[in-house]
Amino acid sequence: MQIVIASRNVHKIRELRSMLKSYAHFDVLSLLDFPHYQPLPENHGSLEANAAQKAVHAAQSLNQWAIADDTGLIVPALQGAPGIFSARYAGAHATESDNRKKLLSEMKHLQDPDRQAYFECWLAIASPEGLKKQVRGICEGTILSEEKGGKGFGYDSLFVKYEYGKSFAELEEAIKNRISHRRKAFDKLHLYLENIRPLARKAGQ
Repeated sequence: MQIVIASRNVHKIRELRSMLKSYAHFDVLSLLDFPHYQPLPENHGSLEANAAQKAVHAAQSLNQWAIADDTGLIVPALQGAPGIFSARYAGAHATESDNRKKLLSEMKHLQDPDRQAYFECWLAIASPEGLKKQVRGICEGTILSEEKGGKGFGYDSLFVKYEYGKSFAELEEAIKNRISHRRKAFDKLHLYLENIRPLARKAGQ
């Protein structure tokens, strides 16, 4: 059966595709396979609601099962910023580099332990009938005072997970995918993903 990763972000697609590859019953697609599909604006007040909207809208519009992610970097010392605005922290048309530069500027006066932060990821699964399951994963660590590493995306070059001496952008992709917030959320979907086949047959998919 087909399942659509409701994203056009090639980095997220690669991560989720890697996690889904152990489920042989899935033919994994993404929004890159549906160039005419138009997602709704992400204007909810929480990562949870945004993920649910993305999954449900894609599933119903494309008549496919869909999995969607919404993730934010939370810095308690900045009252939770960037949070739901992580992808557009420096403005609606900001680049990932712009966002990182703004974060470094906002945190330049902060020392440990005020540089603590965590990634929060919500994953949602939907069928054409609606939302089926939603889970949360977090990954705690600290924010560096300068970028390190050339891998990853988003804020990866600034984030160091506790007990690891390297930023996410310095870690090998396989290691990051094993310890990340997205993996922690995804692991909570394991049993559900294993049982989607009978659910899909029952629903006539």
